[in-house]
Amino acid sequence: MSILEVKDLRKTFGKNEILKGISFSLEQGEVLSIIGSSGSGKTTLLRCLNFLEFAESGTISVKGSEIYNGVSTMILSDAQIRERRLHFGLVFQSFNLFPQYNILKNITLAPSLMKRDTPKVIEARAVELIERVGLKDRMYNYPCELSGGQQQRVAIARALALNPDILCFDEPTSALDPELTGEVLKVIRELKSSDCTMIVVTHEMEFAKNVSDKVIFMADGIIEETGTPKQVFEDPQSPKTRSFLSKSLEKYND
Repeated sequence: MSILEVKDLRKTFGKNEILKGISFSLEQGEVLSIIGSSGSGKTTLLRCLNFLEFAESGTISVKGSEIYNGVSTMILSDAQIRERRLHFGLVFQSFNLFPQYNILKNITLAPSLMKRDTPKVIEARAVELIERVGLKDRMYNYPCELSGGQQQRVAIARALALNPDILCFDEPTSALDPELTGEVLKVIRELKSSDCTMIVVTHEMEFAKNVSDKVIFMADGIIEETGTPKQVFEDPQSPKTRSFLSKSLEKYND
């Protein structure tokens, strides 16, 4: 049974149809990279999965249980939406850390407010995650005292603190200087080895090629092509995929 099944997800903003029937599945421990040009619907898809936007139709199922369909926005309470949102952890482009709290507090805040465990257990888990992302010596620093790469690693630890079934990344390196990108991608690679299920919207083609189990190429609100990294990068069937990869390779080589 797939850990995630998305069927015919559709989303519009005004008269613009952004998602035009998105369907895919994901197995436990798999890494799915979603690539495509700006405006193709990648971020909107992630936001719908995380209940930050609501699709007008289609279904989302986690571990065989349907958690969303097109009428859910009319029948789910705010508490039920928050509960369903916990299936996913989301790491944003711009970190979104709380500047008034140190790193440890940033990570313990949500589990503490939700009373997920005792304060002692929550803090121990946070310390473990801070060590996991390589920031043990920065535990009591504030976000303004960290580099962009370090802040993004804190954001990853914070997303993991609630033990989501699926960890989502929205262009996790787009706000970083090139020299800081590697340290964040290294953490994501290490998460893959721990059987963490992930969806990564990324413009890092080498990462998508070398780390992913599946790759989706989106264009104009549809899944234009999907397959293994070898299939998508070495033998793309769609002219749009070939054009996108050709331009991305030129940019990478520049």
